Amino acid sequence: MPDVKHFDPDAALETVVRLFWRQGVASTGIQDVVAATGLNRSSLYSTFGGKRELYVASLRRYLEHRSQPMFQRLAEDERGLPAIEEFFAGLIKARCSGEYARWGCMVSNAHAGAENADADVGRVLDQHHRGLRDALRAALVMAQARGQLAENADPAAAADVLALVAYGVNLRSRAGASASSLRSSVATALDSIGSRVAA
Repeated sequence: MPDVKHFDPDAALETVVRLFWRQGVASTGIQDVVAATGLNRSSLYSTFGGKRELYVASLRRYLEHRSQPMFQRLAEDERGLPAIEEFFAGLIKARCSGEYARWGCMVSNAHAGAENADADVGRVLDQHHRGLRDALRAALVMAQARGQLAENADPAAAADVLALVAYGVNLRSRAGASASSLRSSVATALDSIGSRVAA
């Protein structure tokens, strides 16, 4: 007979995402996962594998459910620089207030941790970076078409810079940087590529 699971793997994985996101993979043991999910070790291992496999699955879920929808909204927004400003304003708000304040970004946290040496983790990080960079580039191409960029601004190069700014927002917010200081840094970055559009 097939194994019948008496729990929702999707809900359990979402709980684990929040655990790894808040605490980091190095500070989270399998007993922490057991306590957070209410599942026993055998259920966890048979469904997800060990801690490494569970972390990679969590990182992929974070990318698919949290990062990629944001990237898609930005890429499809036709306003140009206002869309980018709104993206960063939302990012700063999410990182500095509300339920997930000071957690940073699970992907950015992985960039800064030893787990980035894992090949499967590295693939998720690369996929995230491409998605972020490509969404920013799409918005910058639209900004250029609308005459919002400086004449010498290169959308591809500017997208690389703004992606790094986004990582900085994620990491600095986790370390306690104020929302106002992060907004100031973003404004400076946007001023360097064109006329800043008032929010």
